[in-house]
Amino acid sequence: MEELDTTWLLIDTYTENCGNNKSTMDPALINFKVLYVLTQLCGLTMIVLVGTWIGQHYGGLGGSSNPKLEFNWHPLFMTIGFIYLYGNSILVYRGFRTTRKKTLKLTHAGIHMAAFILTVIALKTVFDSHNLADPPIPNMYSLHSWLGLSAVIIFGLQYVAGFTAFLVPGMRENYKIALMPLHIYFGLFGFVLAIASAVMGLTEKAIFSLSNYSTLPAAGVLANIIGVLYVIFGALVVYLATEPSYKRKPLPEDTALLASNGAE
Repeated sequence: MEELDTTWLLIDTYTENCGNNKSTMDPALINFKVLYVLTQLCGLTMIVLVGTWIGQHYGGLGGSSNPKLEFNWHPLFMTIGFIYLYGNSILVYRGFRTTRKKTLKLTHAGIHMAAFILTVIALKTVFDSHNLADPPIPNMYSLHSWLGLSAVIIFGLQYVAGFTAFLVPGMRENYKIALMPLHIYFGLFGFVLAIASAVMGLTEKAIFSLSNYSTLPAAGVLANIIGVLYVIFGALVVYLATEPSYKRKPLPEDTALLASNGAE
């Protein structure tokens, strides 16, 4: 009992430090940290399960000489890049709130770039698997492909607009202020669209490849579990990114940086 009391005392008195900036951790921040860890566990679990799904039930990974195996890169890289990394790029400001904003901007852009590269590779593999099949499989006819490509386009435009406005020197401050709400909205909208498209893609793959899907074979059950994890991960990311009490508070270094940029 004494050890338990000591543990709670440590939690209550724990503080976050950043340079000379010290503040007692409030309950909202504790809740954020718990949910943030759960979000990461959910994301990593869905990546492992996707790898297991394609490895155990669809033959693993391959190159262009085997279009069916090349296709398997598509769900894996989309899960890593367009869902997990995309979600983490959204959370980077709140997840690392004691880091300088300039560093967070570069980290945000870097994670986005990694996500974009994996997404482009994933798109190439799915087009290859269709075009190199015998006979060839038509492209871009399903709702999954329409929504998925729409999400990628939104993601790409977001990256260009955000990089130009917030990382390229010399951009006017009033332009940044006007763009920020749109940047936040379309970032979340594109992410939700990516989640919806991924769930559709899983369902499409299960229906097309499993003649006994209605009897819930192992591959079908695993696909359903992955889809549920997509939704949970997406819901957690959106909640953590929009809950007002979890918003990152500016650091003294941020104010100094803003003043320096304004002087330039």
